[in-house]
Amino acid sequence: MTDRESLYGKNPEELAALCGELGMPRFAARQIARWLYVRHTEDPMRMTDLSAAAREALAGRFAPALHAPEGVATSHDGTKKYLFRTPAGHYIESAYIPDGERATLCVSSQAGCRMGCRFCATGRQGLQESLPAAEILNQIVSLPERDRLTNLVFMGMGEPLDNTDNVLRALDILTSAWGFAWSPTRITLSTAGVVPQLRRFLDASKVHLAVSLHNPFHEERMEIMPVERAWPIAQVVEILREYDFSHQRRVSFEYIVLKGLNDTPRHIRELLRLLNGIRCRINLIRFHRIPSSPYFSPDDEAMLRFRDALTARGIQTTIRASRGEDIQAACGLLSTRALQERQSRPKR
Repeated sequence: MTDRESLYGKNPEELAALCGELGMPRFAARQIARWLYVRHTEDPMRMTDLSAAAREALAGRFAPALHAPEGVATSHDGTKKYLFRTPAGHYIESAYIPDGERATLCVSSQAGCRMGCRFCATGRQGLQESLPAAEILNQIVSLPERDRLTNLVFMGMGEPLDNTDNVLRALDILTSAWGFAWSPTRITLSTAGVVPQLRRFLDASKVHLAVSLHNPFHEERMEIMPVERAWPIAQVVEILREYDFSHQRRVSFEYIVLKGLNDTPRHIRELLRLLNGIRCRINLIRFHRIPSSPYFSPDDEAMLRFRDALTARGIQTTIRASRGEDIQAACGLLSTRALQERQSRPKR
């Protein structure tokens, strides 16, 4: 733990201001950015194209931000769940999902979450910390499989649009030419629908959007997703109608299928009505059961029927393959276990 700030996570404008403050030439900001985000080196003493005096000044002022994961659980299907501990002492998770030539990392934007979704282990923790951009990016940079990654999804712990400033900063670093230089088409952000921040995100970034829908009826969605009280899914959909999703950017709707609760013919009819006119897809997700949960996933036959009924009516619908069930890859389970183990230790 340290009170010193970190260089990692700063953008070129902030680095240029820092250079001016320290009496360094402004072009040094580009050099520092290259070390940070191209070479992934944050130790100023290794930035050999800076003067010795500049390196010493930076080293004395800034503390390292990048750190390795504390643990990993590996599934028989190749999925890996990494556990990170933030400098504030909170636990977060990242899931590495290899699939042929594709390798996706699911990253967290918060430790815990205050959205309170009934089917989510993370929601049971409550919000502990919104991650700074450096902690979001650390999940990528410190990943042993970093160089194999092809895609990134903000679908880990937390609600990204409840931490919009830091998430947009991380996305800027990821997609800018001076940063990681990733194409926005390689990144997807998932949200439960934080309406005050949704337009800001859509205007500021070109990455794909995934909306956690899970039930098209207001009262029923409110039962499992308290966010519906403040920002109804109908309001989220109306905002999406203002944007063009016919070219590179796409919007999808995530739908965890809960047996007997949101998988009936009337739910299909309401989904068709709600999403009418929006170019989108629906991703059906089998429910990964969490301890003491009252919910269950339908069997494979019922999942296929639900998918085919939606597809036949014009909405492209897929069933997401279940990965990592043997390592409790559902969001929040690994960090919850680490949290419980820490709390159960005798106090000294």
